[in-house]
Amino acid sequence: MLKRLLGCVREFKRPTIITLVFIIGEVIIECLIPFITADLVNRIKAGAEIKSIIFTGIILTVMAVMSLSCGGIAGYSCAKASAGFARNLRNDLFDSVQDYSFENIDKFSSASLVTRLTTDVTNVQMAFMMLIRIAVRCPLMLIFSVIMAYIMGGMLSATFVVVIPILALGLIFIGRNAMPAFRRVFRKYDKLNESIEENVRGMRVVKGFSREDYEKKKFEVAADDICKDFTRAERIVALNSPLMQLCVYFNMIFVLLVGSRLTITSMGETIDVGQISAMLTYGMQILISLMMLSMIYVMLTLSAESAKRIYEVLSEKPGIVNPENPVTEVKDGSIVFENVNFKYSSKADKYALFDIDLEIPSGATVGIIGGTGSSKSTLVQLIPRLYDVITGSIKVGGVDVRDYDVTALRDSVAMVLQKNQLFSGTIKENLRWGNENATDEEIEEAARLAQAHDFVMSFQDGYDTYIEQGGTNVSGGQKQRLCIARALLKKPKILILDDSTSAVDTKTDAFIRSGFKKYIPDTTKLIIAQRISSVEDADIIIVMDGGSIVAKGTHSELLVSSEIYRDIYTQQTGGGDKE
Repeated sequence: MLKRLLGCVREFKRPTIITLVFIIGEVIIECLIPFITADLVNRIKAGAEIKSIIFTGIILTVMAVMSLSCGGIAGYSCAKASAGFARNLRNDLFDSVQDYSFENIDKFSSASLVTRLTTDVTNVQMAFMMLIRIAVRCPLMLIFSVIMAYIMGGMLSATFVVVIPILALGLIFIGRNAMPAFRRVFRKYDKLNESIEENVRGMRVVKGFSREDYEKKKFEVAADDICKDFTRAERIVALNSPLMQLCVYFNMIFVLLVGSRLTITSMGETIDVGQISAMLTYGMQILISLMMLSMIYVMLTLSAESAKRIYEVLSEKPGIVNPENPVTEVKDGSIVFENVNFKYSSKADKYALFDIDLEIPSGATVGIIGGTGSSKSTLVQLIPRLYDVITGSIKVGGVDVRDYDVTALRDSVAMVLQKNQLFSGTIKENLRWGNENATDEEIEEAARLAQAHDFVMSFQDGYDTYIEQGGTNVSGGQKQRLCIARALLKKPKILILDDSTSAVDTKTDAFIRSGFKKYIPDTTKLIIAQRISSVEDADIIIVMDGGSIVAKGTHSELLVSSEIYRDIYTQQTGGGDKE
């Protein structure tokens, strides 16, 4: 895990190394200053000349400036390295998610992925910053200070034999007891973010049913739950301060009492005032180093859980990958299902699709009808290989979809969903998702065919009208037509409409289907619909029920042969026949 995460340092290795070098320099200088100061105090007591004192003062000033410079350079390079590390880590995480199949995405909730890309990366960034700066500085300071304290104080350094183990054991106790609480918090953060995302997405429903108070209480309960866990963890971590104070004051009292006694009884022969002052300084450095190490321990404890969650995303193997020698060109839009069986999870007891045998010639228009839960959407999602079949095969253009380059296959298939997504940006920018090189004339032509041009031009800025996140400033029907126009610009070999005209009236629906015949006659068109009128002129109509194809044929054939189709038709038309 550490190897994978540290691999994100990449081009920021140089500032990382610079940080380490200058931190070492800063520590060495800071440990030498008390030594020289102690010598100066002893020489002043012995009646040193003013020139000697000034010279030593200049040396101490230069060392202080050097220490400050080392610290400043280390701080700058550390900030650059840690921020760059976090940037690379976020990019790697986002790239990993982009390569996921739907199966992988189903494993992680969207709220959890957002938390891992934000909060968890921030925690790991803080840990990295501490590791290359404080985690190097503190142990070095601790070691050098102990050595210098032993050199300067002799038996006075025995105080650290007592203080260091007490403080170390206390810090280990704090870290071990705080860690479980922090782990619980991160799992609850996922739930909290999920609640926020769900509420914001469903705001119209919340307001439509006047459920604001209910949502507020639900969020308050989740937030209070996190607050309790954090409070429990912070209470444990707060013990760090009194424990530190106890050790600091014990060290001061011991050094002053024992040191003063030794100075008086030995007349400064064994230990002198300079050594006592140095021991106080080194003692403070040692204890501060230990305190900082405790903070690092707590931070690493906190970030360890974040690191694991990040590593889970980075190490997740995409469920769908390219074969060794993929086919990079889709010949045509013919589709063949051969004995296809599929379920969303290997642990699932029931198949979502079973015994699917279907042959669709290139350029055909296919209607798909069936009740809710009949797996209509599941059927078409297998074509661009959003999921892989469990058994059987699906061929597009005469080639098994698993033998294609995934990008080449999906570039040949355009999907328009009932709840399709528009992104923040202008209408023109959204439509160019279908073809980034599309001219303004091609964009307008596709919009006309999708019956979107007129309402687009009714906006003050036309095709430069800004679309809010999720397309909240356009209606459901307008959003669907823009998504159809986007798909048409792709000029795919296969076009899949998954109930994507449900929010438009039947007249507009008919105009859109008429445009398909003229604009993309050679494209295979699969239309999932709830309305019979949307599919009745299709070359083939498939009736699905319970995950299997129960009937197929033309509109007139199914009225005779399929009871399910006939019932749907009767319910929608009241038994009348347009013909």
